[in-house]
Amino acid sequence: MPTVPPVPLLHRSVLKAQAWMLPFLLSLIFVLSVAAWLEWSDRAEVEESQRVLISDALSLESQLTARIEAERMQLQMVAAQMSRATRGAANEPHLSALAGVNEGLRRTWISLTWIDAQHRIVQHLPPVTSGSTSPPSIDNLGISAHITAPLSSPLVGQLIVRFAPAALLRSSVPWWLASKYEVRLVDGEEQVLATTSDPPSQPQRQSSASHRISLEPSLNDTWLELIARSQPTPWWRTLPPVLMVVFLALVGLATWLLRQQMAEVSRAEVRWRTEAAWRQAMEDSLTVGLRARDLEGRLIYANRSFCNMVGYSAEHLLGLRPPMPYWAPDHLEETMWHHHRNMAGGAPREGYESHWRHRDGRALNVLVFEAPLVDAQGRHIGWMASALDITERKRLEDLERRQRDALAHQARLTTLGEIASALAHELNQPLTVIRSDHAGIQRRLQKLGFNDAPVLAALQRQGEQAAQAGQVVQRIRAFLTRREPQPEPCDLTALARHALGLIQHDLARQRIDVSWDLPATAAQVMVMADPVLIEQVLINLIRNASDAPQTRQITLRLRPDGGFARLQVEDDGTGLGGRSIETLCAPFHSTKAEGMGMGLAICRSIIEAHHGAMDAGQSPSGGAMLAFTLPLAALVSQAPTATP
Repeated sequence: MPTVPPVPLLHRSVLKAQAWMLPFLLSLIFVLSVAAWLEWSDRAEVEESQRVLISDALSLESQLTARIEAERMQLQMVAAQMSRATRGAANEPHLSALAGVNEGLRRTWISLTWIDAQHRIVQHLPPVTSGSTSPPSIDNLGISAHITAPLSSPLVGQLIVRFAPAALLRSSVPWWLASKYEVRLVDGEEQVLATTSDPPSQPQRQSSASHRISLEPSLNDTWLELIARSQPTPWWRTLPPVLMVVFLALVGLATWLLRQQMAEVSRAEVRWRTEAAWRQAMEDSLTVGLRARDLEGRLIYANRSFCNMVGYSAEHLLGLRPPMPYWAPDHLEETMWHHHRNMAGGAPREGYESHWRHRDGRALNVLVFEAPLVDAQGRHIGWMASALDITERKRLEDLERRQRDALAHQARLTTLGEIASALAHELNQPLTVIRSDHAGIQRRLQKLGFNDAPVLAALQRQGEQAAQAGQVVQRIRAFLTRREPQPEPCDLTALARHALGLIQHDLARQRIDVSWDLPATAAQVMVMADPVLIEQVLINLIRNASDAPQTRQITLRLRPDGGFARLQVEDDGTGLGGRSIETLCAPFHSTKAEGMGMGLAICRSIIEAHHGAMDAGQSPSGGAMLAFTLPLAALVSQAPTATP
């Protein structure tokens, strides 16, 4: 089946604009069809009348012929009687004495004449009047119609009957046929011999239906003619044309009114389209999402901003019922409660917050305002809602709140730093005295010759610990007074082993094993760092791992990571419970019952001061993993130095 090409938009608009003419054109076609049918009916009626006329003429012609033949038979009987009467008679018979003659004269015969072979009148009935001196000749008889019968021997001549054609017609033509037609007998010269009209009329054959039949051989040179007295009136001269004209006039008036109405409708449509375009433009320019729902909760309208807000097209959303695809799964019960409350008319006038989800998975915080939706008749048909995306506002509020918390934490850290600085200042003098007294005790024992090795070794370790404590206090004091760390090239492996040696006794007491995972290709990993501060970071991480519940194994992994060295401290305890490094390093956040929550925060500050980073995760054994990175010393030494 061939594809029908689409009608161009311009052609469709033109056809629509000219549609008002269609009723008038259809009415005109109907009127023309009726006129054609009436014309065909007139022609069919004329043809039928002509057929009936011919049939009636043939029927009348057969009747007249039969009547004339009967008169001829009667005349032949009279001739036969004359022939029989002359046989053996001395005188010629008289016509009046013959049977049938008087009856014929009374019926239709006008006269009966006997003529001899020389065309002389022998006898004539009725007799010639007294004023005539001799019988009329045959040429003076004035016969309009006559029949003859020859006489046989011994008589010579013939009998001629002259009869009145009008009487013949009156006796032969029935009344209904005479009222329907004018019946005539005419001769070859178009002279009327007889007619049923009184007085004879002169109808126009061209306008009246007529038919002519010859009466020969019954009557020589005589014709029977039937002329219809009435002719069919043409349809265009009757009432239907008037009705057609009135009908077309009314249809024309209705068409003109229809055109005016269509013009008004077109103007209203243009105004409606303009208003709809304005409304659509205003709705599209809004940043507020608009949606409409019916009384059953089915979504029946959504503007562009709403669709952009949730990430679904209007075709996808319209007709849906709750739960909606943009509802957040983790807040589905709460959103459904809001829906039932709103459907019952309990939505707060000041709006309410709801949790939605964008099609791409993003969480949305929206502020929704619900209002009844009323149609033009004032019936409540649904609910209209406007939705504001407050996700960014909530994010800014959370950011502002976190900044306030950070400022508060920073204030507390500053206070703690000042306290720690004061403590470091106050602890520095006792440590100095302890170191001096310890040195004096060692010198005194040497002078006294005391050589107990375990005691001397313990005193030696005590001095080293006091010196180490003094250095730690000095470095922490310098760090808290916002002095820059004193980085120097140092072996991170050696720092880790030294830090582990300082707390080895505590680990042994807790029965915790320590394993190493060092790079196989390098005995040393040189980094730029302050060794005292990095040792404190390592000691803090190892102590946190040993304090974790169910810890029995600690692993130290050291790996180069691009331009950095990465050291991981892993345990096989209960793990971090999903907490991130941000949570763990938050000030005053601690997983220990007696912890202050400052250790990891200070460690992270130290590492970031060395241009490194800290992260946390899960160890391969299922426990906790805390790691930090430090820049390699080789890369730092190759970096260009700033010129003064």
